[in-house]
Amino acid sequence: MKHFTKLAAAAALGTVMGTAAIAESLYTPNLAYRTGPFAATGIPLMNGQADYMTLLNERDGGIGGVAIDFEECETGYSTEKGVECYEKTKGKAIVTQPWSTGITLQVLPKTNVDEIPILAPGYGFSPMADGKVFQWAFNVPSGYWDAADMIVQYLEQDGSLDGKKIAFLHLDHPYGKEPLPLLEKLAAEKGFELLPIPVGLKEMQNQSAQWLQIRRERPDNVVMWGWGAMNAGAITEAVKTKYPMENFIGVWWAGHDADLKLVGEEGAGYKSISWSFPNPEAPVMQEIKEMVFDAGLSQSNEEEMQGVFYGRGIVMSMILAEAIRGAQENFGTAEIDATQLRWGLENLNITEERLEELGMAGMVPPFSTSCANHTGHSGGWMLEWDGSKFVKVSDLLTPNVDGYSDLIASAAADYATANAPWAMNEECSATN
Repeated sequence: MKHFTKLAAAAALGTVMGTAAIAESLYTPNLAYRTGPFAATGIPLMNGQADYMTLLNERDGGIGGVAIDFEECETGYSTEKGVECYEKTKGKAIVTQPWSTGITLQVLPKTNVDEIPILAPGYGFSPMADGKVFQWAFNVPSGYWDAADMIVQYLEQDGSLDGKKIAFLHLDHPYGKEPLPLLEKLAAEKGFELLPIPVGLKEMQNQSAQWLQIRRERPDNVVMWGWGAMNAGAITEAVKTKYPMENFIGVWWAGHDADLKLVGEEGAGYKSISWSFPNPEAPVMQEIKEMVFDAGLSQSNEEEMQGVFYGRGIVMSMILAEAIRGAQENFGTAEIDATQLRWGLENLNITEERLEELGMAGMVPPFSTSCANHTGHSGGWMLEWDGSKFVKVSDLLTPNVDGYSDLIASAAADYATANAPWAMNEECSATN
């Protein structure tokens, strides 16, 4: 069945499915964090996610004629609370959205037993790309090892990295440590010195020691894997110590407009790799404004809606919605279960044409998934702060996955061995 758009999709799907289309709701809980030290970055993402699902409910009556129950369970970014939220919501959920690499790592073995797909867009455990091993986990459209590879590719555009020094300023947390295996591999291959500089949770707002080390070591570049208050603290310290902002690059979670607005024009030149790009003029944004924001159904505000993170939240919910839609069409039922949603997540095909139909052209690169590929490896753009907003300063960068496919495979195999007995998708091969 071909994809339809807007009300036509819901009407057509409801007709095909008949009485199945009167299901009460699709329960897709989000383990959100609107409180705690990471709230400033979590809120715009959660708002974007919620507003897209509200748009589908208001405009289309949900997906396939079934309303989406996008309940939030507040974690405060606490791993312990995140696990509690997972246990609380898993009974009727067709998906879990952990919203933290730490929480993801804790619920990963649980979901393999409970058979509930994890949707972790752009975060989580990088080896989840191996769909044969991690049959219930998805980190579409791009993973942390993809991000590290693209950042190194971008730095190489100015010449060889041999003999250069790259500081890796990272949150001392599973999230911040996630890219280290690939960065160490790339450092050995390309001849640069990797200088890891951890930032503890209690040091996020006072990084004077870390930036004293950076000033002393004088790295050619600083790559930041930060989140929440750490990003603002690092950017402020970089300006204060007069580190060249053009040599400072963050992962996609370190590219939040509000953090750069704290320093304004002094932050010009700072960059962030990103698999999403905000387009306030996109048709989907206009519909959200009219049917969600103007109707008083949003927790966002007009300034936030212009930003990178709000737009990224919309893309995240689009990915989930497209997986749901695809599963409904494939199985001929509106009331899909978790196993059927897993099929939908394994068969995403987000083309340029489909993005146009969704009113989201240019907001995310095209990508597709399969039973073997649970990441999609969409690629991304390098964004740069121009003093008032983020702008694209590169063509689409794509990760050289072949260069670390062996690392993905070995890390996935090691995980399965360490967590034996570990159920795999034995019917899945590397080519399907």
